[in-house]
Amino acid sequence: MTVLAEEDLRLIHALQVSPRASWTHLGTVLARHPSTLAARFENLRRSGAAWVTAHPRGTPDEMTLTLHSVICDPASRRSVTAALCALPEVYSVEESPSGRDLLLTVIVPHPGDLRERVFPLFDAIPGLLRWQTFHCTALHRGADDWDLGALSPDQIRQLRARPAHPQTPRSLRSFGPIVRILAEDGRASSRTVAARTGLAPTTARRRLHQVLASGRVSLRCDVAQGLLGYPLVCQWFARLPTTLHPRAAALLAQMGALRLCTSTTGTTNFLFMMWLRSAAEITEIEQQIEEALPSLQLAESVVLTHIPKRVGWALDEQGRAGQLLTKPADYW
Repeated sequence: MTVLAEEDLRLIHALQVSPRASWTHLGTVLARHPSTLAARFENLRRSGAAWVTAHPRGTPDEMTLTLHSVICDPASRRSVTAALCALPEVYSVEESPSGRDLLLTVIVPHPGDLRERVFPLFDAIPGLLRWQTFHCTALHRGADDWDLGALSPDQIRQLRARPAHPQTPRSLRSFGPIVRILAEDGRASSRTVAARTGLAPTTARRRLHQVLASGRVSLRCDVAQGLLGYPLVCQWFARLPTTLHPRAAALLAQMGALRLCTSTTGTTNFLFMMWLRSAAEITEIEQQIEEALPSLQLAESVVLTHIPKRVGWALDEQGRAGQLLTKPADYW
């Protein structure tokens, strides 16, 4: 059952469409006073129900996105999970009661960073017995592609009509401090950037604009799935001819709350994850897939027991955000 108010859902959806829209513009679109919306979102943020964050973004030739299936010593599972959650390269940690104990999402600038930085960190964790790595070769859908569906088409058009920054692709390395500030608060102002970095206000404004215009940062308004009536998170591992991956992703996006869909290396080559309202939806989704995509072979479905870390943030059992555990590593 959804426990957030309708006004909360509309505000969150608006921030999913335009995470850094001004309160004035949001007030115009939602027909509410800007200060009322700002106070409402602050309450959502403080309760962990919704938050705006950022993380590095890029295609597989611009950055390295990998998934890691981890096996732990049963007696060390909690300590291994805590140690992995403390690594900035590990953006998400999911507990999985299947042939693996944990599934990790790792983002680093280059493939060599896995060998030089990440794998030695894994080796140093007591109780982490082994892992298997899968490279994401194409990201078809991410969490920032899904929204609540609480706004009208006209409201969405108004939010998307705001002038966009022309993209000026460049490395994030020189803007690392600003990227880490945005990870903590994706709506941070240039004044906040200036205060936190010691930059002059005009320099902070210019560099913040450059980061936002780089096309290398993904801004997203995240939300606690348990408060939306989605108590289950299910992942599917499948095989499918690669030429059909984009079409499959588009079809899956119409079936439910698709939070991740990616092509991968490994024994299966297609992974997707959805938020679900009940276990019965797993069968319904699989039936729809069999009818719409007969060439897709489902190898495994896994209901996650908990997601202790999502894009750097600690989550409770309902998916509410607690503290920011890690920010992007200092070599971004």
